[in-house]
Amino acid sequence: MDGRILIWGAGAIGGTLGAFWARAGVDVMLVDTVAEHVEACRTTGLAIEGPVEEFTQVIPAATPDAVKGTYGRIVLAVKAHHTDAAMAMLTPHLAPDGFVLSAQNGLNELTIARHVGEERTMGAFVNFGADWHGPGRILFGNRAAVVVGEIDGTVRDRTREMYRLLKLFEPDAVLTDNIWGYLWGKLGYGAMLFATALTDDSMSANFDDPTRLPIWLALGREVVATARARGVTSIGFNGYEPEAFAPGAPEAGARASIAALAEFNRHGAKTHSGIWRDLAVRKRQTEVDAQIAIIDTLAREAGIETPTIRRLVELIHDVEEGRRPRAPETLHALLAMPDVKIS
Repeated sequence: MDGRILIWGAGAIGGTLGAFWARAGVDVMLVDTVAEHVEACRTTGLAIEGPVEEFTQVIPAATPDAVKGTYGRIVLAVKAHHTDAAMAMLTPHLAPDGFVLSAQNGLNELTIARHVGEERTMGAFVNFGADWHGPGRILFGNRAAVVVGEIDGTVRDRTREMYRLLKLFEPDAVLTDNIWGYLWGKLGYGAMLFATALTDDSMSANFDDPTRLPIWLALGREVVATARARGVTSIGFNGYEPEAFAPGAPEAGARASIAALAEFNRHGAKTHSGIWRDLAVRKRQTEVDAQIAIIDTLAREAGIETPTIRRLVELIHDVEEGRRPRAPETLHALLAMPDVKIS
């Protein structure tokens, strides 16, 4: 397998990884659908901005129609709801002995495996804060957990190599034999971030508000209950402790976890989630169906009810389609749910 890496999706996650890898001498090719962004990356360079590091790196880049050849390592970093379409385009460029690593939010490894098989699918968990600010510009707001692992729980030479590469970006990256535990942990936190995007308040302000605590508790509990029903023990990161939301767990642990999330998010340059940015700035569809609605689908298969998750998805769609504003009253619609209460 050659040493080249194709990064499909050069936004907040893919662009940041690509810039760090290219600066370290890794042979990287970026792919993105925004022609102006591609042109900037390959000519004047991709500027990484913010408090963590600031530098500009010229990186080879192309639009999907201009990609040539095959690659043994493809990192998929598109929005979750674009996974199917991206896989259809990139699969012809995947070498026979190659694999696709998902550097996305959600359970996209399931979709990737449907296209290329489980053997050619690798999982990754990323929680660093970044935002695409325009062609050739990405804000790198804060460092956070980065984890890589095989979806079958093994650790192979290829896994160790991707771990080595990820450490070039995040020195504290983790190699795991339980990537699903991290992915389900991120789903619980992700559900909460979708709820924070229903207002214009920052992530930390949302988590600090005691009147909103029942929402975070209900969402966390529904996700953990679903994960457990599927045989997954969720793993914590950056202050979020998903097992504190497990059925029967003392509420004090979950409260402490929410306080830790407020503190963690208080110190980053990225004050709002990418979901909020999709709704408020870019005025586009979010990943809610691919990231959050799937939780309800998987829960029903396991005999678990997730009414708060289901209502959250409805509210995000209401905002996307202009039926509701981003406002406290929209978030507070979740407080009317029977399961949203302090025990």
